[in-house]
Amino acid sequence: MRSSPRRTAAIVAAKTVAQLSRRLGVGGGTALPGLVAERLDPGIVPALASRLGQGSVIVTGTNGKTTTARLLRSIVEAGELIAVANREGSNMMRGVAAALADVSSWDGRVRKRKKMVGVFEVDEATMPKVAAAVCPRAVTFTNLFRDQLDRYGEVETVAAIWREAVAAFPENVTLVLNADDPVVASLRDHARGPVVLFGIDDDSLATDEIDHASDARWCTRCGAELQYDAVLYGHIGHWRCSSCGNARPTPNVRITGTEMTGHGPRISFEGPDFKFGVHLAMGGTYNMYNALAAAATASVIGLGTKAIGPGLLNATAAFGRQEMFEIDGRAVHVILAKNPAGLNQVIRTLPEGELDLAFFLNDDIADGKDISWIWDVDFELLAGRVRSLTASGRRAWDMALRLKYAGLAESPPVEHDSAVALRNAIRHTPEDGELYVIPTYTAMLQVRALLAKWAGRGKFWEGQK
Repeated sequence: MRSSPRRTAAIVAAKTVAQLSRRLGVGGGTALPGLVAERLDPGIVPALASRLGQGSVIVTGTNGKTTTARLLRSIVEAGELIAVANREGSNMMRGVAAALADVSSWDGRVRKRKKMVGVFEVDEATMPKVAAAVCPRAVTFTNLFRDQLDRYGEVETVAAIWREAVAAFPENVTLVLNADDPVVASLRDHARGPVVLFGIDDDSLATDEIDHASDARWCTRCGAELQYDAVLYGHIGHWRCSSCGNARPTPNVRITGTEMTGHGPRISFEGPDFKFGVHLAMGGTYNMYNALAAAATASVIGLGTKAIGPGLLNATAAFGRQEMFEIDGRAVHVILAKNPAGLNQVIRTLPEGELDLAFFLNDDIADGKDISWIWDVDFELLAGRVRSLTASGRRAWDMALRLKYAGLAESPPVEHDSAVALRNAIRHTPEDGELYVIPTYTAMLQVRALLAKWAGRGKFWEGQK
């Protein structure tokens, strides 16, 4: 099918803008090309998405979208398919448009289209619009936590958007839901099509008490406070309502066991058609959920053990998510954290012993202007374990005050210049030691760019599979 002149112009313009953006070093060509393409041809996303022979899947949720999508792409490639994706985390409609224009020829045709599958990570509130445009085979919901209150409001605001969208999905759309998140699991009540649930059955990873900063502790059916037999993190776990009988549904894809080894956790997965164990290169319970979400989604699009196992085994961390750089004889780890649930998990994933830490707190639009959430983070768990500490970012003084009250330092060093802050943090880390840099989203982009430059590594959009 030949494209209209408008569509041809949109694709050519998008490709040109992407090349110029990368050549001039002003970005990865991940958003602006899509914005240009949409302005020239508002129907470009549905038209190009319809040409992907294997259809598309959407990954959404508060935490884990980028990592889950990356793991899923690795599985797709292990299954000898080709993933079309907004790889650099440009998770609005413009990012999807840019990705589709990038793989299309000037006339709108897609080479090797029979092997192509769209893997799109999508912002929580943008998901309904993207779903309507790409007509996905599956929509995966990772979790729902409080995040960017000034943009989205409380958890219930996003939950209402999701319920309305799910109720409008066609019957051929499969929902892939986190059974351990009560809000996400409740979407099954609104589904018109198939539902696949994932969860962690291994309660050796759990605690007995729910996190004080948990966001969704009430039954979605009757409003009573939920009870937990096992808490994995935040409000995620083995939940039940003693008032109306609503309870965690049995997951179709699950983790049945974990074993900590010198090469990272070895995880036992089970699904309707597979059972295998694999080492995961990323630590933390939250990354186990990301791997589960990816495995469950892969099973929906027909990929089995031969693809899921190797795909998870070979996957590496996305940029800024447990990414490591060698700088001046130190291992510098960058771990994105942008809300209480995420940062609490990062804190619990840090190794035992004395720690060298640098926190970067920004309040740009992409971070959320409201930074009050840092007072719900369990920084107190780090008291008495900090060897060196740095606070930086636009809201460095707010972070320093929080760290002071948590008992990490009487007067935490503050440095607003990111480069100087990083250099100071690296200098105060012993040689052969490990520095953990924990930034919010826009700070992560700044920090990652500096570390990549010093380490001789490429831009964040280069080499991201």
